[in-house]
Amino acid sequence: MNLILLLSLLISFFAAVILGPVFIPVLRKLKMGQTEREEGVKSHLLKAGTPTMGGIIFLAAASVGTFVFAGIYPKVVPVMILVLGFGAVGFLDDYLKVVLKRSDGLLPWQKLILQFIVTTVFLLYMINMTDTGLEMIIPFSNGSTVDIGVIAIPFMYIVVLATVNGVNFTDGLDGLASSVTSVVAAFFIVVAIAKNAGLEPCACAFLGGLMGFLVYNVFPAKVFMGDTGSLALGGFVAGMAYMLNMPLFIPIVGIIYAVELVSVVLQVTYFKTTHGKRIFKMTPIHHHFELCGWSEPRIVAVFTIITVLASVVALYGI
Repeated sequence: MNLILLLSLLISFFAAVILGPVFIPVLRKLKMGQTEREEGVKSHLLKAGTPTMGGIIFLAAASVGTFVFAGIYPKVVPVMILVLGFGAVGFLDDYLKVVLKRSDGLLPWQKLILQFIVTTVFLLYMINMTDTGLEMIIPFSNGSTVDIGVIAIPFMYIVVLATVNGVNFTDGLDGLASSVTSVVAAFFIVVAIAKNAGLEPCACAFLGGLMGFLVYNVFPAKVFMGDTGSLALGGFVAGMAYMLNMPLFIPIVGIIYAVELVSVVLQVTYFKTTHGKRIFKMTPIHHHFELCGWSEPRIVAVFTIITVLASVVALYGI
């Protein structure tokens, strides 16, 4: 079993490392470059033209590392439904923005409908094709669970969509979403092994894929993951949490996602209610720290360390 997990991690890592030099020139040739807002952080204007949609690299690598063992570990399938489903939504959004030059990409209502559809497919598969229920482990309760009945269904939609969009907001600096989610993947590996949950190869594959992608995504990034990657990662986090009956742990282990999401909600709400005033210099909140003088590597390092500490707290709370 340990050999399978090691193979899953290594296959995904080396696949990502190999796919990088293959995909990056193709993305550059197709002019799938990042565009930066003039009103954004000025230093980011230098990143204009850097290839985006690079999430395809670790998504393909992690998919290989997962599905090669799916026959032995069938519980990885519903997680990959969320991953590939949200990855497809992100790819469509990126394609419209980057290739077809539609600045807004998918309209908010279009993106929301597609995300609802993907979540619904995941929910139906999980309930009908696996023995995983909707009961949830309560943090710091010595493993006690709670079943909230039919409310669990709308609650799932809220959790999944909030998680996916939280990860999406986190993807704004070189290596930030990749580094933070690598730690979250490591957390899921530990939990899955401890519970013998049958999800271990998926978590290992994503850790390996992300580490391989970081070879090209750390500052200064040679490629960005785009919505293709960030939405897929959100699907991974939400899918693993639900298959482990741990959605209540997402705000703990995914504290960075939560803070990024909340910062945007607070900023937009305050801006509208006060007719133009702001709480932060810019959101998501990592941009606030940039405008306060923090370098990108420093922000990534601090946010990653916070995720490591939060993961330790979450492990203690199981």
